[in-house]
Order: sequence, then C-alpha cells, then structure tokens
Amino acid sequence: MSRERDTQNPPASARAEIARQKMLAAALDVFGRYGFDGASTRQLTEAAGVNLQAIPYYFGSKEGLYIATAEYLMARIDTHVGDMRARIGTHLMALDAAGKPLGEAEARRFLTDILQTMVTLFVGKESESWARFLIREQMEPTEAFARVYQGIMRPMIELGRRLIGAILREDPASEHVRLRTFTLIGSILVFRVTHAAVLAQMEWDTVGPEQVKILRGLAAELVDVLGQSKAGAA
Repeated sequence: MSRERDTQNPPASARAEIARQKMLAAALDVFGRYGFDGASTRQLTEAAGVNLQAIPYYFGSKEGLYIATAEYLMARIDTHVGDMRARIGTHLMALDAAGKPLGEAEARRFLTDILQTMVTLFVGKESESWARFLIREQMEPTEAFARVYQGIMRPMIELGRRLIGAILREDPASEHVRLRTFTLIGSILVFRVTHAAVLAQMEWDTVGPEQVKILRGLAAELVDVLGQSKAGAA
C-alpha cells in the first residue's frame, strides 16, 4: 500500500520538478511564438497550467524563465546529438593523441551521421517550437543565444568544420571551410525553416517516416558530392 501511495503522490521535490518541466516546455512554445517582449507572464503560466506565482517561485523572474528555457532547449537537443558528438569527438582526440590524420572516408562517414541525425531531429514535429525560439534568437540575439551557441551550436559547427576540412584537404579554420560548413548545415535546416514551401513544392501532405527516409538519403548524397568539383578540376 505504501508503494502505491508513493506512486500516486510523489514527494514535493518530484512534483516541483514536474511543474518546472511543464513550465519550460510551455515557455519554449510561447516565447518562440511571441518573443520575450511579446509573451506575457499570464500567457506563460496559462500555457503551463500553473498560477502566476510559479514564475518567480521557480525561476525568479520572466528573464530567469527565458534563460532557463534556452538551457532546457539545449538539453533537449543534446539528448539527440550528445552521444554521437561524444563518440566522434573521442575518436578525433584519439587520432590527435596518436599523431594520425583523419581519413577522408572516415570524415565522410561521420559527417553523414551528423547530417542524417539533423534531418531526423529538425524535420520532426517536436522541433517546431525549437525552430521558432532559435530563429528569433538569430535575428535578435540575447544571453539565451550566447548560451545555446556555446553549449550546442559552436561545438557542432566546429566538429563539422573539422570533418569538412579533412574531406576538402583544407584548414578547418579557413574562411572557405567555414562557409562550406554553414552551407551544408543550411541545406538541412531549410526543411524546417521553409517547411510550408517544402510541403507545397514536394506535394507532400506531411513529413512522415517515408519523407524522413528520403531526406536522410539526400543528406548522404550531399556528403558524397562534397569536394567532387575540386577533385574533377585537379
């Protein structure tokens, strides 16, 4: 009986964490739709199903909730890419420690893993609120952008630069490799940012499993052709 009561009535700390997570999920959607200035505290609390005092109680202020929302977004993205990033990063560190170069075939395989993971992550329904929040921060960056950039975006971009540099046999820090990295990332994110246009042009009703499979194939194709024009010119 005691176990049943514990399941039905979790301790206060667990209930507080559940409420906090509900607020963060709701805030991600509301801030993404209306921005920091446009989102009222009433909108935020009503979306989460909590009272107005929940924001100062859990986050100190609306500003505190906004920063916590950015960190919540980072954590959500990291659940999808963290293991992959750690696996590739560990391998690259081992190569560096042994004084061995990263081979082109291996770099292509890693880069394909990254882009296909991005496809699965960013064309799904879950990422709609993520995209709204991130696009607003791209247009008018705040402290939230700085945290997301340092925590998620910068490590992934620099990892991509390392792999693309190995494929093109160029310095990962060069302007050309930096630009190629953004171009490649953009070719995947466009399916989220221009979602309505993609559905209209492709005559798709939705992006379901079959469409994700097609786009993952496209991601692999983009990696396969990377650097081919340079190789042909040589």
